[in-house]
Amino acid sequence: MDSIQPVIGIIGGSGLYDIDGLEAKEWRHVPTPWGEPSDELLFGRLDGVQCVFLPRHGRGHRLSPSHLNYRANIDALKRSGVTDVLSLSAVGSLKEEYPPGHFVIVDQFIDRSFAREKSFFGQGCVAHVSVADPVCPRLGDALEASARDLGLPVTRGGTYLVMEGPQFSTKAESNLYRSWGCDVIGMTNMPEAKLAREAELCYATVAMVTDYDCWHPDHGHVTVDQIVSVMSSNADKARALVRAVVPLVGVSRGPCPAGCDRVLDFSISTPISARDPALMSRLDAVAGRVLG
Repeated sequence: MDSIQPVIGIIGGSGLYDIDGLEAKEWRHVPTPWGEPSDELLFGRLDGVQCVFLPRHGRGHRLSPSHLNYRANIDALKRSGVTDVLSLSAVGSLKEEYPPGHFVIVDQFIDRSFAREKSFFGQGCVAHVSVADPVCPRLGDALEASARDLGLPVTRGGTYLVMEGPQFSTKAESNLYRSWGCDVIGMTNMPEAKLAREAELCYATVAMVTDYDCWHPDHGHVTVDQIVSVMSSNADKARALVRAVVPLVGVSRGPCPAGCDRVLDFSISTPISARDPALMSRLDAVAGRVLG
């Protein structure tokens, strides 16, 4: 069985626009058939492991969650040879026990976004991939171990409610999501996680709590200045976590035990004779393994 030399993709959320410790750093423009990604990609090596970093909102935080080109971002990572994606995301907490500064390694999502392109497939080539378990457990294990070794306040497992934004929640919405059993709320990890699955990338999210949303009676309304003050501390912790986890997930390995890298084997419904050649050319990086 062939071994895989992983290339680690890192998607930096709010406040995280670079990764400390990268050697041989080079920002590169990576064009995609889906349009422009959020920014150039930063290529480099961390402890000998090839890494590719993408600032989700662009350097300078130029792009709102609704205006991110999620398909271009994931395609650019896949096109750059990435095999594993670590997603870092600022979130609000929906539970008392997850205060600002807490990290949650989520394992489920509820997607309430509505203004975004959510699939690489569609008219001309239909595919249905399973996202029953949207996070790669192998990456989740490594993130948990690294966070605990660093002494970070972390919880393994939780549900991330993805809202459209860019406005924060109403109290009624916040309490509704709490009644659903959600743990954290943010605006960016869907359709990112769905697209990573379609692109056969192993994917995991570290949700970094900045606030209590607006449900908490003792914390008032969410404001940007409050979030920014917590984000600075979270970003330092996130950089330390990335430095610790990359050597763990960057070693040679076999195929993903969870099958993340083979989901398209039985997912495409459209027979070869009916596929749209124009769409096929756009899928060269995302699905080239199965489309030939």
